[in-house]
Amino acid sequence: MDPFLTLLYSFSSSLSAGELRDLKFLCQDKIGKRKLESVQSGAELFNFLLEQQVISSHNVDFLKTMLMVIKREDLTTRLEHFVEEGEANVPDDQPDVNEKRLQKVAIEVICENVGRDWKMLMRKLGFSEVKMDRIIAANPLNLKEQLVQSLREWQKWKGKDAKHSSLQDQAIPLCETIGG
Repeated sequence: MDPFLTLLYSFSSSLSAGELRDLKFLCQDKIGKRKLESVQSGAELFNFLLEQQVISSHNVDFLKTMLMVIKREDLTTRLEHFVEEGEANVPDDQPDVNEKRLQKVAIEVICENVGRDWKMLMRKLGFSEVKMDRIIAANPLNLKEQLVQSLREWQKWKGKDAKHSSLQDQAIPLCETIGG
């Protein structure tokens, strides 16, 4: 299934009846009255918005606004994360297969050796504090997952410019400092 549709269905299942009513109200100028009256779930509402081309995986502004109006910051954050991942996955901007393989090996070695000082490494790689904070919030008790997700985000952010040599150049001195 399309990742965007999967996201919309997960949003739908977490909406209360009151939130659905509020979303329908916000869509009055986008969807006809009869269609809106027939809507019984978030999934149906999202399908109508997709049909009317009000929202799409590349145009989420209206969806984001609606989620903010009903004060569903959790869903807004998930949507923003989806957009960041989706926009970064442009095939022409990704490293070649060999570089990806080398990066994977480098990430495995880094994960084995960096530990609690992973933020220092990510800062050296130019990774933003805001993104690190989001990753920590999403994985509050899993240090290794925080590092793995940060490195994946760094790869997406850098695209073709993400090189295993950059990881090595920044991680090796850090590992030596940690190790003694």
